[in-house]
Amino acid sequence: MPAGLHTRVPDGFNAVSADEVAKLCYERFRQLPPRGKPEPGREWTLLAAVLQITRGADPLSAAMEVVSLGTGTKCIGQTSMSPSGDVLNDSHAEVIARRGCVRYLIQELRGAVSGRGSSVFCAADERGKWRIRPGVSFLLFSSHTPCGDASIIPVTDSQPQPCLPVTSVKSRERMDGGGDLKRKAEESGEEQTSKLPRVEEKAETKEEDRGDSDLLNLKRNFKETSVETVSPSSQPKIKDGSSTDFGRTDRAGLHHQVPDIHRTGAKCVPGGPADPLQPGVGYHSTGVLRVKPGRGESTLSLSCSDKLARWGVLGFQGALLSHYLQEALYFSTVVVGKCPYDQEVMQRALVTRCSHVSDLPAGFSVRPPELLQSTLEFPFSQAQTELQHQAGQGRISPCGAAISWCNVTEQPLDVTANGYKHGVTKKGLGTPKSRSLLCKLELFHSFLSLVSATDPSALPDSLRRAELQTYWDYKQASQSYQQAWQQLRSQAFPLWLRSDRNLLLFH
Repeated sequence: MPAGLHTRVPDGFNAVSADEVAKLCYERFRQLPPRGKPEPGREWTLLAAVLQITRGADPLSAAMEVVSLGTGTKCIGQTSMSPSGDVLNDSHAEVIARRGCVRYLIQELRGAVSGRGSSVFCAADERGKWRIRPGVSFLLFSSHTPCGDASIIPVTDSQPQPCLPVTSVKSRERMDGGGDLKRKAEESGEEQTSKLPRVEEKAETKEEDRGDSDLLNLKRNFKETSVETVSPSSQPKIKDGSSTDFGRTDRAGLHHQVPDIHRTGAKCVPGGPADPLQPGVGYHSTGVLRVKPGRGESTLSLSCSDKLARWGVLGFQGALLSHYLQEALYFSTVVVGKCPYDQEVMQRALVTRCSHVSDLPAGFSVRPPELLQSTLEFPFSQAQTELQHQAGQGRISPCGAAISWCNVTEQPLDVTANGYKHGVTKKGLGTPKSRSLLCKLELFHSFLSLVSATDPSALPDSLRRAELQTYWDYKQASQSYQQAWQQLRSQAFPLWLRSDRNLLLFH
């Protein structure tokens, strides 16, 4: 196995080292070929990875290995979604890393059902079912807090680069003629990028700034605007009764009102509380579902904060692999790299919103991960790119490509842009060569190859129905998973956007 893919946790260290995790992920990224990577000093991206931790007979020693890694910041608009399942809808790093991990798990299950063995799975009690081996667990790393609710973080005096107070909406309108502050910088940045994919950049893709761009733009324009403040009594409330007052009480019992928050570009889902858009800490509602932004149109992709919260109840294996698993797979730990971070906010976004969910079917439970932060920053973060930027490089912009690497035998590397293979021409769109290995259609075909490799007598009961044909059929036939999803939706996320069935009828 190539160097940098795995490490051994030191003897006597029974907990996960956040810095060791970050170091391992950054080294794995460094070893990848240059295709799809940001241009140093001009482009930035986000990184996420899934790590497998294997503890042996000695509980004080464990091996830690990167099994899937992803980069990316973009998401396609809903009008670009394909009924053939051949477009990668969501290319945010956390989603890329999870989908790459599904490829890895399918390979491990193929080894299990064929008798070759697996480092992850062993036979379970139910016919055709498998469970995770004792001592094996999975961890999710992200170089930045997940977009959406987890990125609505108070800016405090203790942070190294405190932001200036947020201006009023009217002041912002004077800055850019009534538009969104960050839109102009983002669009002009994308127009000047030199590493564009062969397929023309369409108006449906847009980076998720994870809260940084608003603050940078405010700093640049501060001298041109007036500043308004918000008193604590005027903090808006959202419908569930929670407040956007991010005041903090120190050990002496003194309450410190924070002047502002980091913003997220993710938008509140329709039908629920909207963002008040007040200056300062009153800009956002908190604890609500959000969709990732698309320039010029909306998307149907929920924020990474929402998806991580969902994985904490349903598992990260998805509906298809649940056919083969007696119990869902959960991340034991979530590690975030050095960036603006708040433990209370992460707890709210990833754990608290689903902590009350009950009456889940066998094999599913509310499984909150341990939340840790590393002191190590990703070298290609937006902040590091700002520091490394040289005169004459052009405007800083997010990298247009998304990279997936996973620990599989065939085609471990997959680089995409705009939902298709990086470098594909317009003429090649719609052909198998244009498809990402992570799109729904390709993952479905990989799953079907697993079903074909399974001896008919060893098939799980849920896969013994003759009428299963389409992607939709196989997802719906995973009854325990669908029951768990129904409980989660009804108790915690009733506004979660439903996928159009017509987009899931491919085979």
